[in-house]
Amino acid sequence: MKQKRLFFGITAIILFASSIVISAPKPAVVSGANQWTLNVVFTQPQQITVKLPGQPKAQRFWYIIVTLTNNSNIDVPFYPGCELMTDTFQIIPAYRDTRNIVFDKIKNRHKKKYPFLESLEFADNKILQGQDNTKDLAIIWPDFEPKAKNISLFLAGLSNETVAVEHPTQKDPNGNPEKMYLRKTLQLQYSIGGDANLRSNTTLVYKNKEWVMR
Repeated sequence: MKQKRLFFGITAIILFASSIVISAPKPAVVSGANQWTLNVVFTQPQQITVKLPGQPKAQRFWYIIVTLTNNSNIDVPFYPGCELMTDTFQIIPAYRDTRNIVFDKIKNRHKKKYPFLESLEFADNKILQGQDNTKDLAIIWPDFEPKAKNISLFLAGLSNETVAVEHPTQKDPNGNPEKMYLRKTLQLQYSIGGDANLRSNTTLVYKNKEWVMR
């Protein structure tokens, strides 16, 4: 009986989550008059191990380098939010490398191709228009759990397109559904290859790129 209740409970959660995904709005095919989306070029995720001060052993990190160009006719604000999510429901925000210890090693690794590479942590909060103001940014995440078979990288703040939707369960004081504000977000999907017990041999295989409202 307990297993039966557990089965139906899990099924209900899956159906509930699916209904949210199915009903989620899609980004506009054609941007509105006051909307902008940065042009984005991204590298294959790579791993790097760094020994941080005060830690007994080196830690593993993953990172990508994104090249952002503002092709709109205005300078745009830049307030990114970047998360890594595994298919085991682990969500990891981008690493806050306040001392640039990890970033400096990444910058040194790529100094020939990206001589003006910047840290996401210290990037300006505005991207000026035009090709001459293109930015190369490193986005870093701590290592994710070995059980994961797929991951998604969510890069928000690359567009000002937003939408308000009703929350499926939460109500305001008047009994009306609360509003959730979603913003246009770039989702990069990867499958994970290699032996989970040999983390240094793990590779990420590119699967898909799409813009979602999240």
